[in-house]
Amino acid sequence: MTKSSNFASVFRDIKHRRFCFCGIFPAASLFFLVLFIWSAFIAQHSKESFLIWGLRESNYIYGTCKNQCRPPGSEPLPKGIVTTTSNLETRPLWGSPKKTNSSKSLFAIAVGIKQKEIVHEMVQKFLASDFVLMLFHYDGIVDEWQDFEWSNSVIHISVENQTKWWFAKRFLHPDIVAEYNYIFLWDEDLGVENFHPERYLSIVKDEGLEISQPALDISKSEVHHLITARGRRNKVHRRAYKLGSTGLHCDEKSSAPPCTGWIELMAPVFSKAAWRCVWYMIQNDLIHAWGLDIQLGYCAQGDRTKTIGVVDAEYIVHHGVPTLGEPENKMKLVSSGYTSQVESKETSRSHAIDNRIEVRRQSYHEYKIFKRRWKRAVAEDKCWDDPYTGNEQGT
Repeated sequence: MTKSSNFASVFRDIKHRRFCFCGIFPAASLFFLVLFIWSAFIAQHSKESFLIWGLRESNYIYGTCKNQCRPPGSEPLPKGIVTTTSNLETRPLWGSPKKTNSSKSLFAIAVGIKQKEIVHEMVQKFLASDFVLMLFHYDGIVDEWQDFEWSNSVIHISVENQTKWWFAKRFLHPDIVAEYNYIFLWDEDLGVENFHPERYLSIVKDEGLEISQPALDISKSEVHHLITARGRRNKVHRRAYKLGSTGLHCDEKSSAPPCTGWIELMAPVFSKAAWRCVWYMIQNDLIHAWGLDIQLGYCAQGDRTKTIGVVDAEYIVHHGVPTLGEPENKMKLVSSGYTSQVESKETSRSHAIDNRIEVRRQSYHEYKIFKRRWKRAVAEDKCWDDPYTGNEQGT
């Protein structure tokens, strides 16, 4: 092959390569341009998706937080630090508690120093069953209870001339007593020789009673209502039977208090759920609670004819001792220089009697107020359905 032919061949190869290179470059440029545009589109889409996701996540978190049920006043706090309930357990100033209550029930009682021995018997019974005990001192006397060994083991609250319902409304808030399965709120004039707290609670649980009371020994007690009288045939009764053409008529068809679904307020026992409801029904300014017993069925956590009952197997004695309204210092007038000793004694005695009359008059007055408030509340609450509409009280 000649040199000229070789040169021509090389020239053709160079020209061909240049042509190929020139053809590839625009294609490559176009490819990279498309890739750049696509990348930019993907990046923008991803950014928008991320922003949308972040916005949705923020809205979800905000919505969740906004819809959280938080106790009023706790909103500035992190949720985990909020403690919504309390209890009445005492705590040592150092170290661990020596004992924890196994019963998880509370016994609260309004007391005066005159009933010291009766109260002592009750306190011993309930402490032996590991109850938490609260004594509401309505006469202002606390130090004279110190001669009992148990005095430092119970909680003393002293305010003069107040009823147990006044104390209960202020010191037994449902969030305070939330750890206690049952709340006993008793009067002080009750004999407990034949009463055993643990056996009583066992019966109440087996029978499904949310509101209850021990029956009264009719041979020794002051009995005001037939349904509270002890029967000997059953462990529990839920209704009274009284036939006659006049007065109260109670039979198997009766569906309202005081024939059924009813207990007296001298020795009530409430489940935790029932007490939460009852506490809200106690009026802050009506301290005698007359009329409350008729409406307890609304707090019975079900059919009041089934979940309210009187326990016959564990019974008590109601001594019927009047206390409220009798001033402790009624004889102080004797030493007054303005009247003779005889006149002072007579004045003191009549003054004490008048106080009892006034207490009873106030109780009845509050009963009428409570009835009016209930009637007005029912009329105003358009969202409330009365489960007992049409059930008349026993007549």
